[in-house]
Amino acid sequence: MTASQHMVQANGLRFRTMVDGPPQADMFILLHGFPEGAESWSRQVDALAKAGCLAVAPDLRGYGLTDAPEAKESYAIDHLVDDVAALIKAFGRESAHVAGHDWGAIVAWFFAARHPEMAKTLTVLSVGHPAGLAAASRDDEDQQARSHYVELFLLEGKAERVLADDDYRRLRFMYSVGPSPEAVPRSLVEHFTRSLARPGRLTAALNYYRANLGAGGAAWERLADIGAIKTPTVLLWGDHDPALGRLGAEATGGHVEGPYRLVVLEGAGHWLQFERPAEVSRALTDAANR
Repeated sequence: MTASQHMVQANGLRFRTMVDGPPQADMFILLHGFPEGAESWSRQVDALAKAGCLAVAPDLRGYGLTDAPEAKESYAIDHLVDDVAALIKAFGRESAHVAGHDWGAIVAWFFAARHPEMAKTLTVLSVGHPAGLAAASRDDEDQQARSHYVELFLLEGKAERVLADDDYRRLRFMYSVGPSPEAVPRSLVEHFTRSLARPGRLTAALNYYRANLGAGGAAWERLADIGAIKTPTVLLWGDHDPALGRLGAEATGGHVEGPYRLVVLEGAGHWLQFERPAEVSRALTDAANR
């Protein structure tokens, strides 16, 4: 199957979405992270469509062909959650299965916490429950070291210069960090990089950090007050993830009141949709059958 492209009006913005699967089937909404786009879910969109589900992968606000508001405050978590709710409703649904990776995972956690009636299941990649991650960033030296990059991303102007220097060399390098440096196809690295190189787009992506996180060792503390999750949840975490350590992943179960499972992908890093596409697709299709 081949995904089609749709421009969708939601929450006052135009979103570009990749869509595949039967129009009336159960809907999955797949939320990408930094510094990516909807294409990071291409293999999973295909797998879900073949399993008889409607898969929708949007470029999140600020990314790809989706609108990019200029104000930093436009990327606060409240707006990101509202985007997801509006996108689900734009496809004529009152609820959907929700999945996310990296920043998309954080948005997915908050969406499930604030709209449990709209989240049929929750499948999160790499990022544990925000309260667990906040505790780890506060108390765990290992997680503090892994989160050190956040301090750069919070520096307006400097982060853009560092990432854009030498034809975006450092931005391109990010996609190869971890145990599988060739996992993200080079053509897709170029696509994501060109997209973020457009005026204002790298700043928009960095505003996810600036609008929601704090400086210092406890970078994720501002996102800690989320509450318990009642939605059936699966967390997939690679034990070689350079940015997210074991403590946050293992603490997640204490913040989920509904059915919960932690899947440790041994030897995997951060880019799980590319490094372990079969395992990620299986977790999603399993969610459809719950």
